[in-house]
Parts: sequence; structure tokens; C-alpha cells
Amino acid sequence: MARLVTTSPPAPSPQAERGLGGEVSRPLAEYAASAALALTALLAWEVAAAGFAIPKWLLPAPSDVVAALVASWELIARHTLATLEEVLVGFVASFVVGVALAVAIVRSRVVERALYPFVVASQTIPIVAIAPVLLVWFGYGLWPKAIVVVLICFFPIVVNTVDGFRSVDPDLVDLLRTMGATPRQIFTKVQVPTALPYLLSGTKIAIAVSVIGAVIGEWVGAQAGLGYLMVRSAAQFQTARVFAAILVLSAMGVALFGLVALIERFALAYRRAS
Repeated sequence: MARLVTTSPPAPSPQAERGLGGEVSRPLAEYAASAALALTALLAWEVAAAGFAIPKWLLPAPSDVVAALVASWELIARHTLATLEEVLVGFVASFVVGVALAVAIVRSRVVERALYPFVVASQTIPIVAIAPVLLVWFGYGLWPKAIVVVLICFFPIVVNTVDGFRSVDPDLVDLLRTMGATPRQIFTKVQVPTALPYLLSGTKIAIAVSVIGAVIGEWVGAQAGLGYLMVRSAAQFQTARVFAAILVLSAMGVALFGLVALIERFALAYRRAS
């Protein structure tokens, strides 16, 4: 008589048991830890400011900063739009210039030897020393701040993109050449996809520091912007408003960084799929 053989199904893996809930709960737990740390620091700041009776003009408590943010919201929002415009114009220009320089450096040895030293040397000059000259040349409008943003942002884009182009697998390039691929096809089919993660990594660095460039330009001379508001508020001993402007600047930088990270997530979806 044939014997009936039964096999029990394999035990579900821990990943399967977690399911979607486990995938979602882990990032939430990490963010919860960050939120708890931030709340602890803010609570300690609030207690210290109240316990030591620190004057508000010297070190306002977090509650004073929030109150100043709410009371001056229309003023802060108007200056926020001015700073955001400077950041976006300067960042877009730096992205275009940075990618163009990276492509030119990689595709031409002459261009690399002629321009790459100047790209590196541009970061050795203090931006604070250049900003007053830009103010004399272009006045108090948008362009001096945008140029400062470009000078700060284009360097990580250029360097990371060049490194990405040079990280191409030479065996893959040789294979395409034996198959009759043109230099343009090798560039578009191999070098660009390989350099894309490096480019986006440099872009995240650039967008994070772009806010700093705009504020530096506004400190030197401006008629609007959060940096201008901070200088005016500090001169009037409205320290809570200064901290409120800093809070908005931080939120702006985090939001722009998150936007680029989201673009990176969609642009590099093929890497996760593979």
C-alpha cells in the first residue's frame, strides 16, 4: 500500500511575519527616537531659561521663540519667500553650471587641466570676502545672493559628478566598444547612469548648504530675506525673532533636502529593483 507522505509548509520568515507593518514601524521608531531627543533638549532649554531667569534678549526660551514666530508670522513669511527665491535661483544655476563643468572635465583632458584647478581654488576664497564686491557690482537685488549660492553649491556637484563618471567599469566600456558603440552611446548608456547616484549625492549636499549661501549674502547687504531680518532683529535685541528666523531657515533646508532625496528615490528606483 502506498504510504501517504505529507509535508508541513515552511515556517514563515521573520520578514513575512512583520509584513507591511514591520516595514513601516521601523522607520517610525527611528523618527520617534529623534523626536524624543529633540523634545528632551527643548524641555531642558525651557527649564534652564526659566530656572536661571535668563533675560529673553540674551537667551529666549523655546516658548518665547514660538510666540515670536506666531506674532511675526506675516513678516517672517515675507522674508522667507525672498530667501527661498535666492536659494532656488542660485541652486538651479549652480546645478546647470556644475553638471556642464563635470561633463566638460570628463570628456576633455585639456579642459580638465585648464579648469579643474580653478574649480578647487574657488573654494579656498572666503565667500564673506567676495560678497561685498558682488554687492558693489550688482547692488542689493537678487543676483548678489544668487551668485553667492552658486559659488557655494556648484563645487560638490562638480566633484561628485566627475567621480561618478570616472567610476564606470572599464570592462563594460571595452565590451560596448567591441560591439561597435559610439562614444556618445557609451556616454549616455553607461557613464550617465553610473554617475547619476554621485550627482544626486552632490546635489543633496549642495541644496543643504544653499541656504547658508543666501543668508551670507543677505548679511552683507540686502533689503529683504531672513538673513536681513536676523540682522535687523539682533540690532533691536529681539533675540526671540532671530531664533524664529533660524528655525524657519532650518525647516527650509530640511524640506529642500527631503525634496531632493525624494527625487533620488524615484530616479534610482532601477537600482533597488535590480
